[in-house]
Amino acid sequence: MTDTSASAGIDAIKRGDIPVLDISAAAAGDIDARAALAAELGSACESVGFLVITGHGVQPDAIDSLLGTARRFFESTDDEKMACLPPSPYVFRGFFPIKSSSLAGSLDVETPPDLCEVFAVNRFDDPAAADAAGVEPGREGFFAPNIWPDVDGFRDAWTAYYADMETLSNELMSLMAISLGLDDDWFVDKIDQHISNLVVNHYPAQDEPPADGQIRRGAHTDYGSLTVLYQDDSPGGLQVELSDGTWADVPHIPGSFVVNLGDLMAAWTNDRWVSTMHRVVNPDPELSRTSRLSVAFFHQPNYDAEIVCIPTCTSTDDPPRHDPVSSGQWVIDKLSKSVG
Repeated sequence: MTDTSASAGIDAIKRGDIPVLDISAAAAGDIDARAALAAELGSACESVGFLVITGHGVQPDAIDSLLGTARRFFESTDDEKMACLPPSPYVFRGFFPIKSSSLAGSLDVETPPDLCEVFAVNRFDDPAAADAAGVEPGREGFFAPNIWPDVDGFRDAWTAYYADMETLSNELMSLMAISLGLDDDWFVDKIDQHISNLVVNHYPAQDEPPADGQIRRGAHTDYGSLTVLYQDDSPGGLQVELSDGTWADVPHIPGSFVVNLGDLMAAWTNDRWVSTMHRVVNPDPELSRTSRLSVAFFHQPNYDAEIVCIPTCTSTDDPPRHDPVSSGQWVIDKLSKSVG
């Protein structure tokens, strides 16, 4: 994609009220620049809960390596993919076949299953890391080791990308703290043993027409603190529901990430910040034979982190609206609704 088309993509996002933020100045350590960035980020979190970031420091080679190994996995045989199934739907590791879930169903909306297949990893291959993060009986699903496919370079590419997402998420959480009037390290002891998942979504070519109401990913909000998403420029992509009820496309800007808040962050900020409905639509019929990949890092605080109203987000006139809950229990409650 050329620079001209990138500019067009930015303009299209701005017309849809989704801001674009260059965060490169954050890495320079300039206090005034970080404060200005934090203010812009906070405005986006409060108004729409979505933004697009550039200048993030993640190298293109890391993205390309991850996407290349993901494509090779999804192009492998059904038997090879099914060999990577998790032991239960509550262990979010490995392969999840197409039509195995409906994200809109988590909102009590009856829809056909989503036209998406998934591969997911976490960071707990090392038992010592799981111990440090709080594994104990009854929590094993959160700390399970990964299921690695026999694809050349897969583990190295995914591990490196995961590390990049940890670094980027830490930076974003620091800016978020500043925007909320907190010290920039306020979130550190709540995310230093995070339980975040890295997920690649594959939307296969549609060889037959979808069922009535069936799309690639049904309308939903995310569960956790924030999501960092890379999307390619294939047709049939991400849409965000704006405050007036209309849906806005999120065009692909080369090298950018889409960042959105999850339900946990909305509750943590006493609903000052918003977790916004979004979906992935089908391509136009004439483009139905094209596939699509997206990469989502679902950031989730430490299992035992207490999610209680952030002090700067409450007052006498606006008391806490949500009961305190641990990060792990928050996910269990969400999963129980979507899987049960």
